[in-house]
Order: sequence, then structure tokens, then C-alpha cells
Amino acid sequence: MTTTPRLIVNNLSTSFPTEDGLVRSVADVSFSILPGKTTAIVGESGSGKSVTSLTLMRLLPKTANAQVRGETAFVTREGKTVDLLTLGAREMRSLRGNQLSMIFQEPMTSLNPVFKIGEQIAESVRLHKGLDHKAALAHALRMLDLVEIPAAAQRLHEYPHQLSGGMRQRVMIALAMACDPTLLIADEPTTALDVTIQAQILALMRRLQSETGMSILFITHNLGVVAHHADDVVVMYAGRVVEHAPVRPLFAQPEHPYTQGLLACLPGKAARAGQPRPRRLFAIRGQVSSPLAPPPGCAFEPRCDLAIPACRELMPPLLSLHPGREARCIRVAESLNLAELARVA
Repeated sequence: MTTTPRLIVNNLSTSFPTEDGLVRSVADVSFSILPGKTTAIVGESGSGKSVTSLTLMRLLPKTANAQVRGETAFVTREGKTVDLLTLGAREMRSLRGNQLSMIFQEPMTSLNPVFKIGEQIAESVRLHKGLDHKAALAHALRMLDLVEIPAAAQRLHEYPHQLSGGMRQRVMIALAMACDPTLLIADEPTTALDVTIQAQILALMRRLQSETGMSILFITHNLGVVAHHADDVVVMYAGRVVEHAPVRPLFAQPEHPYTQGLLACLPGKAARAGQPRPRRLFAIRGQVSSPLAPPPGCAFEPRCDLAIPACRELMPPLLSLHPGREARCIRVAESLNLAELARVA
């Protein structure tokens, strides 16, 4: 498999002007996704995950007057490298829904309630593949079969409100996959589903990925899902990347206190580590600081049990620990300096 990333994101920042000041929802975010691999972005609500995905898709509402900085390098199906942030509107429309697709959090608000399921899938196919109406509907039927919707020929002519939540999510996947995208952005695609349907949807996405070789940017707050389906993990807090690592090393030895707190919140975490099961679940104290008044130093400092006075003074840089691993923490910097001193001595 090629080692050239399908997508590279460098120093992506997205801010929104408000009456009370500038809200910086995403700040200097960088990551990459390899072909056929899954990169997960995790973090609490308000950490900037969805804004990152909508910025990349150029789907932020115009009325928000978003201020976007940074650059991207997306490799198209034809091998051409383009910057999604500066691409012309016409060229971006030709990519969106075709080579670059997205599954949204709530399919009921993403699917058009006045059009039948088959028509909504066929519209994308007609636009990007140039098929006539009959051929596009036949392709839509094949996509519904592909995502394992029962009685697909019947569902083709039904409206979104006639389907269950799990079936609507499968329709969203069929719509996203209709034109064989090379990159699929899945923004919490299983949040509103019960665990059984969630497992089926995730297994379906994994199967489609193995069959098509597409890359997936998976946005979620569910670390259990990340452990089973991601190859690489980007942990975000207050709009910034605080840790970046392959999935196994991240779960085995998290470096940032925020990542450690997230993992400690998992039910049964202590028991799996061979320790007595705690009587109460662990919870990270406090809440995310307001984006209008972020602390001058580390954004996580007010909630961190390991914080020291220096954490309040300066935002720590994202430090490279070793190939493939990064963390934004002053204690990590101190440990690296001590290790360097020990090596020199």
C-alpha cells in the first residue's frame, strides 16, 4: 500500500467573529490520513471536531463569516494534489459528494424529507457520473443492497420518515458511497443509535473500506469505537490537538493528562488493568473553558490534577516524542529534557 497520504492538513484554524469577540473553534490543527486507513478525531463536545470536518468540506454556513487559515493537500482519484481550502467553488462541488463524501451526525436532518430515498441517491450519481434517470435509480438500488437494507426495492420509493434510525443511517452511508469516494468523513455516525445497530453500522463501514480502499476520517467521542476501528488517533481539546498517536500506543500509554482522563472514564478500565473495580466511574472535573476567554497557558490546566504553575503561563507546543507520536504538555517537555540530559551525561 502506498505511503503517500490521501489527505494532509497543516495548521488548520477556524474562527468565528461574534458580538462578544472572536471565537477560535479550531487552532493550528495538523494531521494526515493514509489510503485505506482510518484516522479518528476524539474529544468532548466543543473541542472542535465537527468544525474541523465542516471546514475541510467547505460546508460552514456563509452567514457565520468564518475566518479560515492553513492549508491542505488532498490527492484526487486522478493523482492530482489540490488544496481544499483554496479550491474554486466549481472544482470543490465536483469533488464533494464524488471523491470526498461525508456522513452527518443526524440523518433525519441531513436527508431531504420531501424526496424519496432513491431520488436522493440518484441525484448525486446523475450529477457526478452522468447517468440517466433510469440508470441512476438502478445504481441507487445497488447501493441500498450494498449497505444491507432489507427490501431495498421497496425502500427505494419511500421517504426518510418511513425508515427507522438505523436504516436512515444506512441510507446516509449509501448516499456517501454512491460515487466511490476516496475519502469519507464520518461525523459521529452512530451517536443516536442503540449499541446493536451501532455495531452493525461500524462493521458495514469497515467492510466497505476493505472492499474499496477508501480513507476514513472518523469523528467521535466514543473511545470504545476508536479502539476497534481506528488506525491513528488525534485527541482534540478546546480546538487544539493535544495528542496524536497510533491507536495501540495511545491506549497502552497515553501521554497527555486529558487523554489519560478520557481513558480513565471508560467503564471497567481499572478492572481490565487488573485492579479492583471502582465503585464510581471516574469523571474529569470541571468543564471546557469558554472559547471567548481561553486561559493564557494550557487550556486543560484548570481541570488537570497534574498542573504546575508554569502551565498557566504559556501554551505548550505540540512536541514530537518519537515517530508517529506527539503530545502538547509541559510535563512531557520536562521528561524529554530530563531524558536528553541523561543521554548526554
